[in-house]
Amino acid sequence: MKPTKLLALSIFLASYLVQAQGVEGFPDPTQQQTYTMHRSSSREVTGANADYRTITPGETLTILDVDGPGRLSHIWFTLNAQESYHLKRIVLRMYWDGESTPSVETPIGDFFGLGTGQYYLWSSPVLSVGNDRSLNSYFQMPYAKHARITVTNEGKQTLSNLYWNIDYRQETKPLPSGTLYFHAQYRQAQPNRGWVSDWYDNGDPRVNFRRNLDGKDNYTWFEAKGHGQFIGITMSVLQNQDGWWGEGNERFEVDEGAVPTIVGTGSEDYFLGAWDFGSPQSFPLHGSPVVGQEVAGSRSSVYRFHLDSPIPFTKSMKASIEHGHANARSDNFYSVAYWYQAEPHMPFPPLPEMSERIPALQAVGGPGNAKQPHKEGDPQPR
Repeated sequence: MKPTKLLALSIFLASYLVQAQGVEGFPDPTQQQTYTMHRSSSREVTGANADYRTITPGETLTILDVDGPGRLSHIWFTLNAQESYHLKRIVLRMYWDGESTPSVETPIGDFFGLGTGQYYLWSSPVLSVGNDRSLNSYFQMPYAKHARITVTNEGKQTLSNLYWNIDYRQETKPLPSGTLYFHAQYRQAQPNRGWVSDWYDNGDPRVNFRRNLDGKDNYTWFEAKGHGQFIGITMSVLQNQDGWWGEGNERFEVDEGAVPTIVGTGSEDYFLGAWDFGSPQSFPLHGSPVVGQEVAGSRSSVYRFHLDSPIPFTKSMKASIEHGHANARSDNFYSVAYWYQAEPHMPFPPLPEMSERIPALQAVGGPGNAKQPHKEGDPQPR
């Protein structure tokens, strides 16, 4: 198939998937819409060309503050900042209907899947990042009474240029009864604490034959109380140890059932890849836009969206994944979970302090991380 035809097919599939998703996507263009379209932007209000805002260290800027009923349909950002890892230092928060705690709280880079703190190209129906540092979200974000979005500079240097366009619909009728609200939550483990440090590779029998039937010490993506549906995850990894980081199974526990609803077969399997991903790839509902070498210090990023079948819960839900088989490995994980639910939501874990969010290699032992050299025939880490 020619590249142009392949691109056209990808765009069609992406549009179809968004239109078909359970959280309501693109409106039907053959039917007359009744909402009015509006935009919050960083434009220069005097009409001049300085269409950006500057945010000093410690400053919070409100970039959207509107009454409902309405719905955010698209968000675009681009940033110009000299500080390293500014994607980790700038925090995005969203509040619906006057709530005191945010329904979205995440470093701005992680919200767009850039969990390594670096820019890279990837695309999906709901999130995309261009090679020009453009950040786009198409998540549908309804609100009955009010919507507020803030950006906080928790870095040590000024964010020189923040550009944004936020497109939202003002509805003429109240939201349908039972409308669910968008949520996104950041979590990290720097590091995940594996249960063993004196191992030599993933094939070590102590690791390979370990059982983990209850998900104890898994890395938690998110927990929720109430009713709603989980729609996806973006996750990045900084390896502290040599070998393949993905020998870990996902686990979904829904409505406090005795048996988990879903238990997987391996990290790349959940993210719909295979054999350690092989090379960077980006598809509408899954991908691995960053694939590092399997050595300490390498970075990887992956994503999966359940737009084909959101995972519903009526009372509660917990989603997690092992860090290495049976949680043996001690790599760093950084993730954002995306879901819709009725308010109120559970309190989020406190956002880690800014310096703790910067990806950094950790001294955890194990292959590629131990102080002692590996001796031939000695089952010790090198």
